[in-house]
Amino acid sequence: MYVSQPALSQQIKQLEETLGAPLFDRSGRSVNLTDAGEVYARYAHKALQDLDEGRRAIHDVQNLSRGALRIAMTPTFTTYLIGPLVKAFHNRHPNITVSVQEMSQEHMEKQLLDDKFDVGIAFAEVHSSEIESQILMVETLALVVNKNHPLAKYQAIDLQTLNAQSLVLLSHEFVTREQIQRYCHQHNIQPTVLMEANSLSAVIEIVRHTQLTTLLPSNIASERDELIAIALTPTLLKRTAVLLQRKDAYQTAAAEAFIGLAHQVCKHSGSF
Repeated sequence: MYVSQPALSQQIKQLEETLGAPLFDRSGRSVNLTDAGEVYARYAHKALQDLDEGRRAIHDVQNLSRGALRIAMTPTFTTYLIGPLVKAFHNRHPNITVSVQEMSQEHMEKQLLDDKFDVGIAFAEVHSSEIESQILMVETLALVVNKNHPLAKYQAIDLQTLNAQSLVLLSHEFVTREQIQRYCHQHNIQPTVLMEANSLSAVIEIVRHTQLTTLLPSNIASERDELIAIALTPTLLKRTAVLLQRKDAYQTAAAEAFIGLAHQVCKHSGSF
């Protein structure tokens, strides 16, 4: 901070006198915030966040000749959605720097609230009331098998056949796993989960090399010759993907352009 310790102490003392309340408890071996300090720190953090947004707004170039875009995305979308979106965006705005990070939806919402990202791509089950969402697309999950699996010749299977499967699924920290379990519970089926992994690529590799099956978005298989997607009947397993932003957050020109383009790309591609 380039401030000496005595000068900093003096500034803190002046601030406490101005506010009329002690902000730090210095009675113990360590220095801790008082109750008043905890409250004031939250407002100070918000003020610094607003100032940072102000600096970004000043440097935001409306013609998109330069700028930056920060995207957060839940893991399943990185396999098939981020490629087309970034390709379309980069072709239109080649001078915008783009940062993409993969994370859980819970962590994403916290990061959006802390202004660490401009936009997130996740699912409709939003937890925070301070996050707003826009529907991006509705996608269908299917039973995914390798091309040598006995079911590979089928275009669709019923729920009894699904119930007889041995599955490899994403682990419980993934929203996809929750969605699958909810679907199975609603239809009173309980297929055997023999393996789980905390990586989508690991799940795909296991399906490629074993007779285990999995439940994933159908277009993941459509992009891989060695995988087959089999529809579930009579009730499809669907979920809604959304774009997330902090309510009332400053929206950069790059973020606004990306959001508009994301809707165009997904509408042109149809529901996944």
